[in-house]
Amino acid sequence: MRSSNPVFSRRGFSRDNGYAQFNAAQQPQAGGPAVGTQANPYGQAPAGNPYAQNPYAQQDVQYGAPQAPATTGRMTMDDVIMRTATTLGLLIVTAALSWVLLPVDEANLGKSYGIAIGAGLVAMILGFVQAFKRKASPPIILAYAALEGVFLGVLSNVVDTHIASGAAMQAVLGTMAVFTGVLVAYKAGWIRVNRRFYGFVMAAAMGFVLLMGINLLFAVFGGGDGLGFRSGGLGILFGIIGILLGACFLALDFKQVEDGVAYGAPKDEAWLAAFGLTMTLVWIYMEFLRLIAILQGND
Repeated sequence: MRSSNPVFSRRGFSRDNGYAQFNAAQQPQAGGPAVGTQANPYGQAPAGNPYAQNPYAQQDVQYGAPQAPATTGRMTMDDVIMRTATTLGLLIVTAALSWVLLPVDEANLGKSYGIAIGAGLVAMILGFVQAFKRKASPPIILAYAALEGVFLGVLSNVVDTHIASGAAMQAVLGTMAVFTGVLVAYKAGWIRVNRRFYGFVMAAAMGFVLLMGINLLFAVFGGGDGLGFRSGGLGILFGIIGILLGACFLALDFKQVEDGVAYGAPKDEAWLAAFGLTMTLVWIYMEFLRLIAILQGND
């Protein structure tokens, strides 16, 4: 199962990558060697290997459930939580500092907004660099979070000051509510992340991004609001769709993290998990901020 998140899709925790072979290697094939033979390095390792005894091998064959191998240096849920807290914490700190240190009054709006746009563009470039790297790079991920915080801090201040008072706090609360709701629904089994779910989400996401890209082109070259997908009634509709898509991305990301822990992904992959979750939460926050601005701006 691949995630819609480019980080997880590039080097994530899907069943068709190197980390998902712990379970696949333990499944006996028709006409092939049985579990525990030399052709199956995870069933019974050669003599001298301290991890030769794998108590989960027979359980996996019987139940087909992924089990984390008893080795060191594997990613745990605590690793993911700590890395995500670090990344989001840095983003929040830089957002707060940019809110305070980059005023958006009439005299300083142009300068502050220019700094924010520059920070956002660099953050986007760093995001693409990390997405296509073979290994997680904590400095790049942390730099991305810091610069994204600068962008969001100024943008939130602009919306909060000039368009919709209180929009930033409402967007934060909305993002937290979506995250909590999706996490509870996922853990309770109300959301079934399977190939059909993945295909639906990806098709919807591609259509959404395509329409937003077309709308942006019309806005740049034609002026105004383009095709109107980001204003008025259509803007409200697409804002809600964007939030729902973000919630679906969260469910996919939770599945990828869970599989990474179960299949024994390397510990460094926790940084990729944190990076991917941060990107998804930024998406949801931005959609909330846009939606609130449209709703209050129409009052």
